[in-house]
Amino acid sequence: VQLQASGGGLALPGGSLRLSCAASGFSVDSFGIGWFREAPGKEREGVSCISSSSDSRTYYIDSVKGRFTISRDSAKNTVYLLMNSLNPEDAGVYYCATVVIGRQCERTSLTPWGQGTLVTVSS
Repeated sequence: VQLQASGGGLALPGGSLRLSCAASGFSVDSFGIGWFREAPGKEREGVSCISSSSDSRTYYIDSVKGRFTISRDSAKNTVYLLMNSLNPEDAGVYYCATVVIGRQCERTSLTPWGQGTLVTVSS
């Protein structure tokens, strides 16, 4: 039972990246999935999450609203994070995890963190 994040890389300010979170051992329809970011010198924070397919509620932290979009592809058992209008403050290692949506994305213990995927935003 695990989630594998991928899709990070180098983007120019104002550019876009799409991150993928592929699940194995369980269905992404059955659980909330969230993206977390760890920037240098900062605590890991929940950036965006989507609840299970029963209602597919979404959550975004204020700094990414209107720029990031979380979505799910049930056939591919994958959750995506489309990141547009990137700025240097969006940089960091992005991880995905199972979550519940409370006042923010709250990680559950179903899956380990994994290695994450590095996002760099620089000209």
